[in-house]
Amino acid sequence: MARYRYKTYRRRPSRHRKQLYYGLALAVVVVVFFFIRSGSKKRLKESLAGEGQSPTQQQQTLKPVANLLESSLRPEPVPAVRRPVEKLLSPLQAGAEPNLLRTVGQNAKATAIISQAEQDIAAGRIVEARDKLNEVLGMPLTATQLTILKERLSALAEKWLFSRDYYPGDTLCGTYEVGPGEILSGIAKRYKVPYEALLGINNISRPEALRAGETIKVINGPFNAIVYRSAFVMDLYLQSTYVRSFKVGLGSPDRPTPTGLWQIDEDGKLIKPSWTDPDTGRLYDGSDPDYPLGSRWIGLEGVQGNAKDRTGFAIHGTKKPEEIGMASSKGCIRLHNGDAILVYSLLVPVYSELRVVD
Repeated sequence: MARYRYKTYRRRPSRHRKQLYYGLALAVVVVVFFFIRSGSKKRLKESLAGEGQSPTQQQQTLKPVANLLESSLRPEPVPAVRRPVEKLLSPLQAGAEPNLLRTVGQNAKATAIISQAEQDIAAGRIVEARDKLNEVLGMPLTATQLTILKERLSALAEKWLFSRDYYPGDTLCGTYEVGPGEILSGIAKRYKVPYEALLGINNISRPEALRAGETIKVINGPFNAIVYRSAFVMDLYLQSTYVRSFKVGLGSPDRPTPTGLWQIDEDGKLIKPSWTDPDTGRLYDGSDPDYPLGSRWIGLEGVQGNAKDRTGFAIHGTKKPEEIGMASSKGCIRLHNGDAILVYSLLVPVYSELRVVD
């Protein structure tokens, strides 16, 4: 009996030790699991957030600019860019963007011209490339090809137009030496552009800062525009050379924006003018919180077609940016407020024309 009790006493401690070891092992596994999981979450959060950025901002930062110009196989056109024009696209470099030759299909003439333009870009011949690509705009192209081509021309405009750089032989831009007593508005009027355009490209802080003997860059205007009602797009041109596009809002079905030819009214360019709603009779002041006309007003005068003799229409900003790309206005052409300011600085009364087409 004594041996039996001794063996029983020795087995119990062994079974307890095994249970203790199993429990400790399980605890270690649980602790390690949660430690790894916590560290992974932290590293994932840090990698998404970037240096002070949200996941969305990080994704936008990493998206290459070159992805804006893909091959013509892409089913949807590139969304309209609404950033300030000086930030539209990075400067062109050889090989920085997809080759346009892949987008023109069997159009042999367009292929040959674009091939020459690509060589001009690589060699820094910006004006020559611009003129060649602008010629291709008049050739048969698919909608996506046209979008890609306009993107390339917009990028070129950053160099030859929206900068202080002047390219010898350019018939659209030049240089001018300011004479004694001359003012910027007088010089701009001579070249058929608003003085704001010369302010911007020459980085002049204010018109009064212009000095006699100073050489400035000038633009041979006027700027003109075409609005395509079916696409809700406005294309801007310097004379007949494409510059860039803007997404617009247009008149509602019961008040459509009239087709035809318009010109900028002689006294039509205003900054937040008072406006009376024709439906309600309410008078809005530019300082009202719910002022509907946005940052700028560019009055239009009908010249030809359905637009002839029509009044009260304008290009203006909006307090409802979500309605850009829609037919919801009282007939006017709406722009995002930043785009309205840019267009205001380029279109000149009387000389600048706007054609509205379907």
